[in-house]
Amino acid sequence: MQRLRIEHSTTYTYPEAVSLQPHRLLLRPREGHDVRIQSSRLSITPPNRVSWQRDVNGNSVAVVNFTESASSLSIKSEVVIEHYEHAPLDFVVAEHAVTFPFQYQPEERVELMAYQIPVFSRDVAGLREWLRTYWQPGQSIETYVLLDTINKAIADGIPYAMREEAGVQSPAQTLERNSGSCRDFATLFIEGCRCLGLAARFVSGYLNATPPAGQEAATHAWSEVYIPGAGWKGFDSTTGKVVGSEHITVAVSRHPESVPPVAGSFVGAKTTPVMKVQVQVSPV
Repeated sequence: MQRLRIEHSTTYTYPEAVSLQPHRLLLRPREGHDVRIQSSRLSITPPNRVSWQRDVNGNSVAVVNFTESASSLSIKSEVVIEHYEHAPLDFVVAEHAVTFPFQYQPEERVELMAYQIPVFSRDVAGLREWLRTYWQPGQSIETYVLLDTINKAIADGIPYAMREEAGVQSPAQTLERNSGSCRDFATLFIEGCRCLGLAARFVSGYLNATPPAGQEAATHAWSEVYIPGAGWKGFDSTTGKVVGSEHITVAVSRHPESVPPVAGSFVGAKTTPVMKVQVQVSPV
């Protein structure tokens, strides 16, 4: 077990005083058998009221309502967690799901149905053609081997590019441009899995690792696929690895654009504010 301090700071500077509308913050890690929150502190200016809630996916959401206009917004989160080590490959797949294709059990299908429906439905035909490189209809292949192969193919075959624009690229855009960010890679992997009939979801969180040279630490995105017997297993299509103890989950969602760390709007200024984000994960 290791204790980690996660510091996440987001600031917006506006050209004039604006009226800040309610904001939704997804900054608190999801607790479970691998993560326990020891302390949590949220500091926000200008003056505000914060209420906490669980969304439909069980994510911890801070809803912020502001009481004054302001020309800047500062959101600082500091969370100390206990992070327990686990072996990412230490899992057993249910016998009926060892080989792909397989069918989820009836009691699972009802719960998983939403995670099997593609978000980018227009890209399905192109994705199926892309997937033929890794699996042909009628072929039998070990389920984990198929997922691992697709995951590594994205990481090794598509150059990474940091994007500051909001939202995600569609799978078709990522394949056409041969470039994408971590959230674009996760989206491509998820939609590919859904085209195969597998349940997959988007994950946002933090990475307890030294960022590549020339890059600053930031939030990270990856995917989870539901494998009977093993549960939700994480795949990081940026690194091509199975998700391990360096990944810290904050939020999960069916839709890759629905769980940004900070979401909200303002009324007053006609220009885009200047945003600055700083993230640091460090041992305590």
